[in-house]
Amino acid sequence: MEFLLDYAGFLAKTATVVLAIVAVLIVLAGLRRGRGKPGAGHLQVDKLNDFYKGLRERLEHAVLDKDALKAQRKREAKAEKQAKKDAMRTRVFVLDFDGDIRASAVENLRHEVTALLTMATPGDEVVLRLESGGGMVHGYGLAASQLVRIRDAGVPLTVCVDKVAASGGYMMACIGNRILSAPFALLGSIGVVAQLPNVHRLLKKHDVDFEVLTAGEYKRTLTVFGENTEKGREKFQEDLETTHELFKNFVARYRQQVSIDEVATGEVWLGIAALGMHLADELKTSDQYLAERAREADLYHLRYAQKKSLPERFGLAAASTLEQGLDRGLARLNEHRFWQ
Repeated sequence: MEFLLDYAGFLAKTATVVLAIVAVLIVLAGLRRGRGKPGAGHLQVDKLNDFYKGLRERLEHAVLDKDALKAQRKREAKAEKQAKKDAMRTRVFVLDFDGDIRASAVENLRHEVTALLTMATPGDEVVLRLESGGGMVHGYGLAASQLVRIRDAGVPLTVCVDKVAASGGYMMACIGNRILSAPFALLGSIGVVAQLPNVHRLLKKHDVDFEVLTAGEYKRTLTVFGENTEKGREKFQEDLETTHELFKNFVARYRQQVSIDEVATGEVWLGIAALGMHLADELKTSDQYLAERAREADLYHLRYAQKKSLPERFGLAAASTLEQGLDRGLARLNEHRFWQ
């Protein structure tokens, strides 16, 4: 009887492992299928003036007495009627970019930029609320190129940094006609970094051969499993330096007021210091700026939302959990660096 119970337990464990593997394979297959198809999505547009108006009216309702509230409403109705008679107010298109390592938000940003450029004129404004610590060069290069489209169209671009715009994030921020930074936001990190482990000696210790076959002298420079050479290291470093030089030139093109050799050291600065380095133009949060603009302009928040299948949502949720763990680890490192 004990044997049967043990055997049943073994079968249950085995079935659990098999089901878990099958579930993972299904998710991966779904994600793979989704990559080749343009996701169906839609552009969501919200008028932020209504949001600010709702906040104000809720507070007025709680604070003012009945007569004062009635008088306030009459004044507002009169002001709105007069505004309709006046010339068309400036439009402000508000975008958000919350960047991860892959700059995956560029898939929505490209559609949002395409949409607003069908209507925006040099008399309007685009405000980008940006948050990113950087990531892959090609991903952030594409994201930055989307913002260049706005500059090239002659539409004023204001970039607001409340928390961080570093490395690839600052590559995007520097395109703005103006950069507004919260006092303790992080800006800069104009540098390039690459790192990878190498387990060649471990494999050699256990008599495991790993062959790397290439056609082209520099098809592979540094590898994880193969034996790295000094020549490969030198070429890898040369590529990093080339990328860094391109990064510096890009920033210098759009932020001509900065001393590029002074700021392109890979360091980051808090907003207060970044202002003195000309990495930012003004100390102000996005909340303060948009609330001010809402008094004199019509604010439209654009967000392109793509519909995702169940396997995609499951896979993205798992990736998001992992990335949040990494972000918390990086945050602790930053706390140690700046506050301890």
